[in-house]
Amino acid sequence: MRKLGIDYGDARVGIAITDPLNITAQGLETIQRNGSDKVILRRLDELLSEYEIDTIVVGMPLNLKGEKTVRAEKTEQFIHKLKCKYNKIEIETIDERLTTVAAHKTMNFLEVNKNKKKNIVDTISAVYILETYINKK
Repeated sequence: MRKLGIDYGDARVGIAITDPLNITAQGLETIQRNGSDKVILRRLDELLSEYEIDTIVVGMPLNLKGEKTVRAEKTEQFIHKLKCKYNKIEIETIDERLTTVAAHKTMNFLEVNKNKKKNIVDTISAVYILETYINKK
């Protein structure tokens, strides 16, 4: 069974997935929210039917002091929707502090075109969220 990582944002949501042995995490895609979680939940339905997923890991945006932010409240509302809709799947959260910074550093190192960065930064962040979860386990 695989794990699915989510970097939940206002505009975009990054998705990552583990390999079947849960050793590595790969970026899957970035979903444009278009102001609605329905778009995300519909795509998650498709992914859950395509892959055998037993755990969804959502990055929790805490500030540098480790405190919840306004963004964290929105993320918790999304997690509540996940728990209601996918009640047979384990839903976990992981501290996502500085994952976006790390994603930008990775893209700069790889010299990714600045026009492409916006479309992949959330997916790379989701990979870091999932890698953090795998390493903790």
